[in-house]
Amino acid sequence: MALPNENDQESVAARKKTIKRISIIAISSIVLVGCIVAAVVGITLGKNDGNSGNQSKSFSTAIKAICDITLYPQSCYSSLGPLAKSNNLKPQDIYKLSVQVATDELSRASDDFFNMPELKNISDPMAVKALESCHELISLSLDSLNESLSIPNKSFSEAFSDLKTRLSAAGTYQQTCIEGFGNVTYAFASIASHNFKNSGEYTSNSLAIIDNIDQSIQNSIDSMDSLGGIGRRRRLMNFDGDFPSWMGSNDRKLLQSSKGKNSTKVDVVVAKDGSGDFITITKALQAVPEKSNKRFVIYVKKGVYVENVRVEKKKWNVMMIGDGMDATIVSGSLNFIDGTPTFQTATFAVFGKGFIARDMGFRNTAGAAKHQAVALMSTADLSVFYRCKFDAYQDTLYTHSNRQFYRECSIYGTVDFIFGNSAVVFQNCHILPKKPMPGQKNTITAQGKIDPNQNTGISIQNCTIWPSANLTGVSTFLGRPWKNYSTTVIMHTTMASFIDPTGWLPWVGTTAPDTIFYAEYRNFGPGAVTKNRVNWKGLKLNITSKEANKFSVQKFIQGDKWLPSTGVSFKKDISVR
Repeated sequence: MALPNENDQESVAARKKTIKRISIIAISSIVLVGCIVAAVVGITLGKNDGNSGNQSKSFSTAIKAICDITLYPQSCYSSLGPLAKSNNLKPQDIYKLSVQVATDELSRASDDFFNMPELKNISDPMAVKALESCHELISLSLDSLNESLSIPNKSFSEAFSDLKTRLSAAGTYQQTCIEGFGNVTYAFASIASHNFKNSGEYTSNSLAIIDNIDQSIQNSIDSMDSLGGIGRRRRLMNFDGDFPSWMGSNDRKLLQSSKGKNSTKVDVVVAKDGSGDFITITKALQAVPEKSNKRFVIYVKKGVYVENVRVEKKKWNVMMIGDGMDATIVSGSLNFIDGTPTFQTATFAVFGKGFIARDMGFRNTAGAAKHQAVALMSTADLSVFYRCKFDAYQDTLYTHSNRQFYRECSIYGTVDFIFGNSAVVFQNCHILPKKPMPGQKNTITAQGKIDPNQNTGISIQNCTIWPSANLTGVSTFLGRPWKNYSTTVIMHTTMASFIDPTGWLPWVGTTAPDTIFYAEYRNFGPGAVTKNRVNWKGLKLNITSKEANKFSVQKFIQGDKWLPSTGVSFKKDISVR
């Protein structure tokens, strides 16, 4: 997906602010929330004055008004204008049309790309693997786009979080595909970037449309609240049965139990000594039914399991319980230097939604010299990791996409060792930088937000950041901005003195894009002193509690809706501990 330059970004931001002001003026005249969606762009789409010329002009203006709030207004207008046949479309209808356009374009681009003669005869093993990853990522993107078309007719406003999550993931999948070739050969990266350019822009346009509708409704709700909000009651959505009905009440008992099989009913047992149903985790996962709304519990007895594990996309609602983060360990060593793209290096990769892991360790033993070597990657929506350990060097924990929650975990690494483009909250975790290779700097986070409308970012709350070894002479930073809209917030976290006083490291050059959002909020310890922090426009050191709360469990990942049924301890707001 092509990224706009800084001048384009400023122009887009100014244009979006203007459109929002117009939207708010129009919306302020609406009494009922149910009517707001039909007026969100501040124009009338459904009037029929009997003049077909006026209808056509009004409709063209409507499309343009909506497209003007996107990052790519020209591609939005040119793709939607010829397809919109009705003069009575509501913004949600235009949204659906935009998603269908993105889906159709990605499907077409995928067919063209994977059937290109240049890709049929590639012999470079790294390029072959990058192509395999790209194929899987484009398939995941198509799935997310198709899922984002499922808008319920009632309680539409409650679907926004799900819709934005799916569209954010769809864009991330496409971007990851393109970047996978960038590490192999510039020629392939250039071909992929050109081939998926339109689908990336159309996906971004859909995200901008739904985000603008959501923001306009929220502004109107806030206005009504200030006037008393008479008679308003927001209902919970029912999004085709999968948010959050997939998680049963019994999960609380499963996660609250203090030990493995002896304390709870499980479906299968994995044991290296042969005392269980399977001797490998991979074999146990083959027994999980596909697309099941019933929790499937796998107890993994203590031991080191040397295998690369994948929880496939169709394996829903898997709960995996070990005997402790230092007792049940999944270990692998795939890495970039030896010829595996980053996306495929994960020792443990999770794709199926509703995954829960408890009391397990995940490690990649490739070592610092092997560069990118992931211990765990999750792209599973509504995934939970409780009392788990993630141990590697560069790129330890790949929080790739969708919504994720980590509680009381220990995370070890060196370079960019918490990275990705999910909406993720780390709560009460221990973050433990290790000793890198000589000459290297430690960077804890590298967040990959590529679009200002994505609902993604890293939220670190009530954690501790301590060195795991003697780091004398090693510069350690809280993170560096991987993408133009990189978003990371650290709050109520204790930092030891080894954190570099400047706090943050540029990705390239001496500064960062103005469009990033980094924030430090009420942290503790000598490493939390901010007087010598980098002077970046995107680094916020004095945000309000209201701004900080946007990155809470409740607001950022809607955890108050789905985490209670898991039994995992959590704070829904930004209170300490």
